[in-house]
Amino acid sequence: MEFDRKESAAYLANLLAKAASRALQARADGAGFAPGQFPVLLELWSGDGLTQRELLDRLDIEQATMASTLARMQRDGLISRRRHPKDRRAQLVFLTSRGKALRETAMAAASATEDALFRGFRRFERELLLEYMRMVLANLGRDPRL
Repeated sequence: MEFDRKESAAYLANLLAKAASRALQARADGAGFAPGQFPVLLELWSGDGLTQRELLDRLDIEQATMASTLARMQRDGLISRRRHPKDRRAQLVFLTSRGKALRETAMAAASATEDALFRGFRRFERELLLEYMRMVLANLGRDPRL
């Protein structure tokens, strides 16, 4: 059987991820964050003062990618880093007032992106697709972090 990218879940998932990222970027244009920073912001909005290691574990991002993302976020005034009080090797990542202030705009952009992704879907279709996506992630050994 020959590989057909139009029938490949992995290929389509890759296209979907890129398109969703671009859609979020378009909706959040000028808000002050990049789409790659959004997962970090979500984690910090849920609980500020995480270590880089905790962010890596929660987001399943490569160390080098996380380091450059955090460096850019710090440069842009979205986060600050402080020494961990008990572990001299670790730093704690905190949102700045600017990073905290992005939440409403970012969440509105994310919500609008979700609405666009599911335009024309009935509620049960949306729920079913999300459930299938969680199942596929579980099949790949990835916790969908529900």
